[in-house]
Amino acid sequence: MLLLGIESSCDETSAAVVSDGRFLLANVVASQAEIHERYGGVVPEVASRQQLAAIIPVIASAMEQANVNRHDLSGIAATYGPGLAGSLLVGLTAAKALALAWNLPFIGINHLEAHIYANWIRQAESSTAASPGDQPADPALDWREGDPRFPALCLVISGAHTELVLMHRHGSYKLLGRTRDDAAGEAFDKVARILGLGYPGGPAIERTAAKLRNMRPRYHLPRAWLRGTYDFSFSGLKTAVLHMVQGADPGYHSTRASSSQHWRAGAEAASKGGLSITDLAAAFQESVVDVLATKTRQAAEAYSVAHVLLAGGVAANRALRARIERELQPLGIPLSYPPVEFCTDNAAMIAAAAYFHFRLGEQHRLDLDVQPNLSLPFAG
Repeated sequence: MLLLGIESSCDETSAAVVSDGRFLLANVVASQAEIHERYGGVVPEVASRQQLAAIIPVIASAMEQANVNRHDLSGIAATYGPGLAGSLLVGLTAAKALALAWNLPFIGINHLEAHIYANWIRQAESSTAASPGDQPADPALDWREGDPRFPALCLVISGAHTELVLMHRHGSYKLLGRTRDDAAGEAFDKVARILGLGYPGGPAIERTAAKLRNMRPRYHLPRAWLRGTYDFSFSGLKTAVLHMVQGADPGYHSTRASSSQHWRAGAEAASKGGLSITDLAAAFQESVVDVLATKTRQAAEAYSVAHVLLAGGVAANRALRARIERELQPLGIPLSYPPVEFCTDNAAMIAAAAYFHFRLGEQHRLDLDVQPNLSLPFAG
């Protein structure tokens, strides 16, 4: 089953062709990172206008790279939420138009669910691609060599979401815990702005923290453990960093750092008081990683899971990956995470998730609308 996936939930514009929900034939991404860097974050109107210009060339490029035409496709999928309304409309409308013109089944995909399915993607090889006769009888338990095993614990960590999710089978999700305020990725972006490290904040803080070369940071920042729950909170941690910088320079105001003209304001304020930006970045990252890894291990043990999966942009953080692997090793539970290029927004994960929905007999009508605040379909 060859599926065309389209993703445009935020500032990226992407199209991909994936076979059987696993085997990657092509994935093309048009990034706007340089455009939005000057603003310190994504400007929705700018993002959607850029996507309008990029969507058709990106789709054409993906199909050309995969060496397929419309007659080879079994269906088309696109993100319909969550995300920026204007951006979602670009990809969803393009996908529905192509499905109508080419007389192909269409399905809208939950962006958060797709991040989880990035763990199923690998490079296409003729020796590993399964034939229709190899498909498991129960589509909800569709499993092939190299797939994650159920029950799986999924840590979804992105700019807008931090959730621990239990997955018993395809399409079945139980929420164990979520952030009560800032998501981990949002906290990375905000702290990077405070410290004058640039955008996007996750990679910027990771690069800066790595300068310590495995040495412990001089500072210790708070952890919000929220005992007795698997919930998270990172707002207080962000505020602690802000207060340290403000203490170093009482004249510093964090709002200045949101402008491209004042990216270095936080770094200058910290240096006035003798603070180390490197140590602050490392201490912040250490605090986030400590809470995420500890709660993931606790949930994995409590629910006797067979596999732990990382998903979302923060899943690219090497310190987080290494810490969770250490936490799970005594339990004998494997950890999976996508390659870095599939941690951030991409259409391959959309096509991967779509395959399992099509296998379950699901598809959408062409009047499907965007849902900017969509959440995972959690079981009661």
